[in-house]
Amino acid sequence: MTDSLRDQLLGLGFKPAPKPERKPDRRPDQRRDAQKPTGKGAAHPKPGHGGKPRPPQGGGKPRPKRSQEDIDLAKAYAIRAQREKDERIEAERVKQEEARLRREARAKLDAFLQDKGLNDAEADIARHFPYGGKIKRIYVNAAQLKALNAGELGVVQQNGRYLLVTAAVLAEAEAIFAPAVALKVDPDAPADQDPYADPQYQVPDDLVW
Repeated sequence: MTDSLRDQLLGLGFKPAPKPERKPDRRPDQRRDAQKPTGKGAAHPKPGHGGKPRPPQGGGKPRPKRSQEDIDLAKAYAIRAQREKDERIEAERVKQEEARLRREARAKLDAFLQDKGLNDAEADIARHFPYGGKIKRIYVNAAQLKALNAGELGVVQQNGRYLLVTAAVLAEAEAIFAPAVALKVDPDAPADQDPYADPQYQVPDDLVW
């Protein structure tokens, strides 16, 4: 551009373009620092090349190996715990099975005892007998008392009631569910083995053993 054209442009209001500033040269030590990798891209020195060895992962001390004695003891405890668990399961299974059998036997006994009771609504003689750790009683008449003490009759517990039945029915009831037999008299047994057989022997109604 000639000076005349430049003067003309300046006269029209155009400003000359600013010259770029020149940055000072960096010192040699700064150039060396700039060449070093920084941040995430920086390479870590490997062991054996001047760097420090990495610590073991986890930050803790290595776990000592268990001895054979410790291993055998742990196995023994595990076997014992499993055996006790199996025993508890088996005991619960037996308990549930026994309860099921008792329910079935009682239901069968209830069906068998239908219309087989000989209880006399007018009876006024209390015949006492031990049953379930307590003293129980059933009211009989004179003839029934004699037959009961002779073993010709017996008493069966049914749902909290005491039924007077024949010896044959008593035997069948015992075969179905023995715990339901409340009174079974052996006529050949000594009299002193059953003191309640004597009608003169009176026991207070509220006496509980």
